[in-house]
Parts: sequence; C-alpha cells; structure tokens
Amino acid sequence: MKNRSQLTLAGTGFDKYTKTTRRAQFLAEMDRVVPWRELCAQIEPVYPKPGNGRPAIGVERMLRMYFLQHWFNLSDPAVEEALYDSPTMRAFVGIDLGREPVPDETTVCKFRHLLEDRGLGAALFDTVTHHLRTHGMTVSTGTIVDATIIAAPSSTKNATGTRDPERHQTKKGQQWYFGMKGHFGVDSQSKLIHSVEVTPANIHDSQVLPWLLRGDERRVWGDSAYAGQAAVLSVCAPAARDFTQRRAATDEHRATNQWKSRVRARVEHPIGIIKRVFGFTKVCYRGLRKNRHRLVVACALANLFMMRRRLLRLQEA
Repeated sequence: MKNRSQLTLAGTGFDKYTKTTRRAQFLAEMDRVVPWRELCAQIEPVYPKPGNGRPAIGVERMLRMYFLQHWFNLSDPAVEEALYDSPTMRAFVGIDLGREPVPDETTVCKFRHLLEDRGLGAALFDTVTHHLRTHGMTVSTGTIVDATIIAAPSSTKNATGTRDPERHQTKKGQQWYFGMKGHFGVDSQSKLIHSVEVTPANIHDSQVLPWLLRGDERRVWGDSAYAGQAAVLSVCAPAARDFTQRRAATDEHRATNQWKSRVRARVEHPIGIIKRVFGFTKVCYRGLRKNRHRLVVACALANLFMMRRRLLRLQEA
C-alpha cells in the first residue's frame, strides 16, 4: 500500500477554505482505533498472491473499502462511486487519483465473497474482541440478551419468482414482518457484544438463548420473551441468577420489571448503532449465511465504535 501522506495535486486541491466534517472526524478516529495489522493478518493467508498478471491490490486497502461499506451502508457499486466522489473517503483508503483508479465494483465483490466463503467474519470479530481485551475492555459476569428483526423484501418479483426460502414472517404487535432475526448477547456493563446469532424471523427469541451465553455469567437480563428459561440457564450458565422480566400481573411485578429495565435497556445501544448509525435495517443478500457474516462484522465494528473514545484516550496517555 502506497504512503497515504504523499499525494499528487489530484488529492490535495487548491481550496482556500476547509472544515473538518463529521465524516472526516469519524474516519480519522476509526483509522486510529481499528487494529489493521491484526485484521489483515487473518486475511493474508487466503488472499490471492501476486502473479504474472495485474498487481494485486493490498489487503488493507480492500479491508478499508469493506469497512466503508459497513459504516455507510454502501453496495459494491456505491462504494466505488463514493470513493470517486469523496476526497475524505479516498484519503482514508489511501487512493490518489493522480496515480491510480479506484478498485472497481467487481474487485470489491470478489473480496467480500472471499471473506464470506472462508468464514472470516468470526475471525475478524474475535480479533477485535482480543484487541479490546488487551486494552482493558473486558466483559463482566452479566449478560443482556435481546433480538431484533431485520426486514427483507417480501416481493416475488425476482429471477426465481419466489421469496427467500431461508426467511419467514413473524408478527410483532399488530404488524407483520418478513425477514430474519439478529440475536445478541451483550455485556451488562460495557455494552460490548460478545455473542451473535441469526435465524429466520419466526424463530422465538428464547430458542436461541443457549448460544448467547458464555457460561460464566452471574446474572442474565432479558425481556419477557426469555421468561421461563430457568432450565436452560441451569445448564448453560449454572451460576447465573435469572433477571429476565416477568409478565406483569401485579404492581410489585411492574415495579420489579421497571428496575430490571434500567439495566436491560443498555442492549439497545449496540443494536441502535448497527441499525441506525450503520444503516443495517434491511438484509442485502439472499440466504442467511451471507447476512450472518455481515452482521458478525457489523458487531465487531460496533464494539470498536462504542470503545473508540476510550481507545483514543489510551493512545494519548
């Protein structure tokens, strides 16, 4: 990867007035807190090696483009156009149009498929978790569990004339939804995501509970969808006390639920980052495997996003 500090006139311009935008500030922060070397080390063993043909694009450059897709909810063609359009994004990726073009959408697509086919989403998530742990950002002995619906197109106007067979519909309140569910296990103190699973939308939240627990919990928090799971907790987290909400039948139950909600509400922060900040409110691909991969990587980036200020302070200390 070329030195990003050495730019031609195509990358500098002659603007007299400028301002550090929120996008530029965000990318500058993430540039400093993402463990690029460790993440690239997970990909390099399976990344195509240079041959006799066109020189391969560096792993870090492709990974930076891939993360831009997550942060700004960009498709493969959209991230290519965004890099031509935005000098800030080009500076983040390290592209100087005076020397080279932006990697095209086909190259971006092949890189994404490489990560999906090799199942590297989990490796990237574990690498970020280890990076945060080495900087003192560990998970406590409490876990909050929750699920969120991620919608999918229900239309059959496609090549096969059918809806995605791996997704189903479910009713929440008075509204029907078609898509998948993301299930999360979140630390009750730091709000870091430590477990994530994906199922069709019609799978009940409680059925995924065993895969969201680490096993060493002392307390487990959740909404009323996880009520009545004492047998599961006794097997998967035998030392945990059940702090899931009960169906409120009395004033005492309602007061207890309100107290529990003060802790349980923390799970909404990381989920809100994934859906509202990163824009992952709709599935992008058919099938659960590709969408699960995207969600796992989004969880890793959400953890870095939440901890970025602490990481920056540690760097400056």
